[in-house]
Amino acid sequence: MRPGAAGAFKAGLLVFASLCAWYGGYLLAELIPDTSLSSAVYNIRSIGKKPVLKAPAPKRQKCDHWTACPPDTYAYRLLSGGGRNNFAKVCFEDELLIGQKTGGASRGINIAIVNYVTGKVIATQCFDMYEGDNSGPMTRFIQSAPPKSLLLMVTHDDGSTRLTEDAKKAIEALGSKEIRNMRFRSSWVFLAAKGFELPAGIQREKINHSNDKKNRYSGWPAEIQIEGCLPREPS
Repeated sequence: MRPGAAGAFKAGLLVFASLCAWYGGYLLAELIPDTSLSSAVYNIRSIGKKPVLKAPAPKRQKCDHWTACPPDTYAYRLLSGGGRNNFAKVCFEDELLIGQKTGGASRGINIAIVNYVTGKVIATQCFDMYEGDNSGPMTRFIQSAPPKSLLLMVTHDDGSTRLTEDAKKAIEALGSKEIRNMRFRSSWVFLAAKGFELPAGIQREKINHSNDKKNRYSGWPAEIQIEGCLPREPS
């Protein structure tokens, strides 16, 4: 074969081979689904990358505790009011006993009485300490709590202006150390027991006074709270 003819033959053969390769690739692309190709490309790109681990969302605990209470305890949370619109709350065993949503929170001293043996609420009531003569009814309400009762008390707005001596004595009899320190719009929470003793490690009371230089809200101190796990009565 002459040199010129041989060169033309090689060039034609190269063109033919290129056309065959292109056509073969076209057929392969038509036969393999796009999803498989995308997955293959993704897998190739992912080689060497560290897997992303997603932590599961934390499980909500009773009364919004950070950690769960042991099975043989009651979960509780007492939160005082703060400002005009942040109402007091009392939660016991994940049930909101006092709060704006329940319609049971108002200005003054809010009280929930709970049966310590069963964990069931007996009664809830709010007593306005700024207007009206409500110290007498509050004193009688506290004294009406049966033995083996828990009394959970929280303030919203003012809880001191019309607080009488008899009412202070009734709350002192339950173990309060701060009731006589109450001032205008003091934030106060108190966990009390009637007819039995609370464990020594249980936080029972907290108070925060109004201070024009330190108030979180205009005319009001910050909210305060106590929470914990209260051992049930041994069966």
